[in-house]
Amino acid sequence: MSSKQISIGVGVPMIIVGALMAFFWAPTNLEWTDTIEFVGGLIGILGIIFFVAGLLYTKQPVIT
Repeated sequence: MSSKQISIGVGVPMIIVGALMAFFWAPTNLEWTDTIEFVGGLIGILGIIFFVAGLLYTKQPVIT
């Protein structure tokens, strides 16, 4: 059982925003290009981690 809220709601937007930053915003700014690419890549990687975490999420039953 996966969590669609984590995968679709958090992971996918972070991947999209990171890719947009790295590929479209970084080339337009000549002074901070490396920093913007790094931050965009970091956001994309964290989005992939959240996406996979959402796929692997399961609710554990409470045993009393």
